[in-house]
Amino acid sequence: MNLRELFAKRRSQFWGEILPYLGYVIQSGVAVVFLFLLIAFSAWYTSLVQHIPPNLPIRWIMLIVLLPLTVNSSVRTYLKQADTVFLMPQESRMKQYFSKGWAGGTIYKIVGLALVLLTLWPLYIRSDQAPKSLLITLAVLIVLKLLSSYGSWKELAMTSRSAAAAYRVLRWSITALAIASWLWYPELKSLLFIVLIGAAYIASLAIPAKHPVPWERLIQVEKRQAGRVMMILSWFVNVPQREQRVYARKWLSRWGSGLPWRKDTAYRYLLIKSLVRSDIFGILIRVGILGALLVWWTRGGIVSSVVYLASLMIAGLQLTSLRKLHHESFWLHVYPLPEGTRRANEVKLVFQVQLLWALFMWLPLLASIGTEPTLVLGTGVCGVALVFLFRFSALRRGRKEDEDEDDDDL
Repeated sequence: MNLRELFAKRRSQFWGEILPYLGYVIQSGVAVVFLFLLIAFSAWYTSLVQHIPPNLPIRWIMLIVLLPLTVNSSVRTYLKQADTVFLMPQESRMKQYFSKGWAGGTIYKIVGLALVLLTLWPLYIRSDQAPKSLLITLAVLIVLKLLSSYGSWKELAMTSRSAAAAYRVLRWSITALAIASWLWYPELKSLLFIVLIGAAYIASLAIPAKHPVPWERLIQVEKRQAGRVMMILSWFVNVPQREQRVYARKWLSRWGSGLPWRKDTAYRYLLIKSLVRSDIFGILIRVGILGALLVWWTRGGIVSSVVYLASLMIAGLQLTSLRKLHHESFWLHVYPLPEGTRRANEVKLVFQVQLLWALFMWLPLLASIGTEPTLVLGTGVCGVALVFLFRFSALRRGRKEDEDEDDDDL
């Protein structure tokens, strides 16, 4: 069995399923929105580079932006549940299968990291008193990226989940220390520190016990990654749903418990619990926090309004994925839900959560209400209008689906 050819075949099969949907994504207007955001960001960033604020914490900005890009090290394996039977005899040769996925995943992430670094570089060299060399900085980040990718792969193979979690924290800490040392300290001292801490980290990875091939864990990770791709596509077009990761999030376990125990609120209860435990809520939190920080950073100008509305639009697109979570659930056809309550509960919950996010991301603008009251209040009104626009679009889409179902019945 040629394992390299098997990997290439599975990769082409997966992307062969995805590519037909990309045309619908482009037709939805996302390309126009992306182009508009790119133009707005370019104008804002050019203005920022030309008029750099005094005492700009550029080193902290570089660290905050580059750290997650350097640490992120997911790898696609395209493994399936049946592989625990059919590929198990090839376990000793599976490095041939995984090598292409690891190399390909790492290379395209390095390209993305390099693009972000090049974007930040004009701001860095104009605001830092002693900027480092671009080529050496890029080389350092590539080495740290390879180190993080290697460590992430070893974490997946660890037999103990607690050990894997501890090493994940250690990987983040080591990468953060390495990048910080490069940004804040002289080159030679920093390079020596990075070499020593990297060698110690590699040596420590040999301590925990590991599976030769962690079949079940790799299959679960692959299902989650494929599920995220489908979830993004589901914002624009109906797609088959894949398995997604479920998070406990005990601190939100009481959300929804106060709903009346009635048939017309049963589906709302299910949606709330599903939202709390899904990837969607984690993405919403990141979008909300990042959006609020960017709004606060750009407050006092029209760019803050653009950032606010773009973040709110992304949050709305994420929330529309709730409609797909139980779209094909068997039990929803067995449980006697009153007619129409399913869609009504979907629209109501999405509307309320997006309105809450609109308020949360608008709060940083209050710092400028004394100097720019029209801009601040106008941005808030536009945000509420955008939320109502999402609600109107969801209701219209629901009526259209009902009409299509009636036509099919006829």
